[in-house]
Amino acid sequence: MTGRERGLAAALVACAGLAIASAPWALALQWLNVVFKPLATLCVIAYAAGRGAAEEEAARRWVLVGLVLSLGGDVALLWPQQGFLPGLVSFLLAHLAYLVAFTRRHRFAAWWPAFAAYAAVSGLVLVSLWPGVPGALRGPVVAYVLFLASMAAQAAVLWRRGAARGAVLALGGALFLVSDALLATNKFAGPLPLASLWILATYWAAQWCIASWLAPRR
Repeated sequence: MTGRERGLAAALVACAGLAIASAPWALALQWLNVVFKPLATLCVIAYAAGRGAAEEEAARRWVLVGLVLSLGGDVALLWPQQGFLPGLVSFLLAHLAYLVAFTRRHRFAAWWPAFAAYAAVSGLVLVSLWPGVPGALRGPVVAYVLFLASMAAQAAVLWRRGAARGAVLALGGALFLVSDALLATNKFAGPLPLASLWILATYWAAQWCIASWLAPRR
């Protein structure tokens, strides 16, 4: 890791910590979330922008598109009620962008057990939360889960097929699923203890892992 990347990692940890500390169970200062939540994702964008070998420019471009769409989702979710649906759509498109990036290396669903496993896990989560999902959101939520699970499964495909840094990418996909499962549980099933800590820590860890899939530049 270069000095620049170490600096961005430290900045991400600091911004993430301050965003998480804005929660009512901590400092209860909403302005910290408004300022530092987008800044944390901008740190990941800057990190990804400095990576990527010449031969993977297409994948790098789509990862950056996904990160920028994620930033849009982060901003939308600063308003948890009014911004939930726009945020959901923004993150759905982010997962689509990641899928395009990952399929630059291996064809879609090249290893079916990963898709079967993620379909089973995400289906179980969805079924358990279904009674608490409002009717108007059920269609968008199902579509989102489909794209999220497909992104995570395709990340596992790259790991299974021996792609460089495939393990860290597969970890990123799994962490994204964990983060969103926690977020959905907190929203549709009832408040979780220290929810923002677990949701945001796994979210930014997932994004950093996805960005780390891109090769370091020589």
